[in-house]
Amino acid sequence: MSKKPTERALAENEAKAVIRHLRTSPRKLNLVAQMIRGQNVGKALTQLSFSEKRISNEVRKGLQSAIANAENNHNLNVDALVVKEAYVGKNMVLKRMHTRGRGRSAGIHKPFANLTIVLKQAGDEAPKAKKPAKAAKKPAAKKAEKKESK
Repeated sequence: MSKKPTERALAENEAKAVIRHLRTSPRKLNLVAQMIRGQNVGKALTQLSFSEKRISNEVRKGLQSAIANAENNHNLNVDALVVKEAYVGKNMVLKRMHTRGRGRSAGIHKPFANLTIVLKQAGDEAPKAKKPAKAAKKPAAKKAEKKESK
């Protein structure tokens, strides 16, 4: 009566790492994630190392985690890995209060974000088979069919 094991959500040549509770807004984190999308992991690590964004160090750690997952858990070639996806999600928001003049207060929102990095081993994919195109009827033929059916 045990549960059936869930199928793997990723392909055999893919690995993933999720970094949660990053202390930055999703909008700022997306700028850093955009730098590494579609790049070779070596080049992505270099860009993150030399980036001036504060959060790039945390993103670099997450990318290294995804590389380690690919190597140890899925036996993928590290030299052939490419960042397939790097997407950002919202997390919790700390709500704080800042006192203002005349006995008033203003809200301060301190957002957190999640980052998911999916790596893919390049060069292993087979070309997709093309479906045969359906024969399209010409508009003149459709009009002739309508006249015959009346």
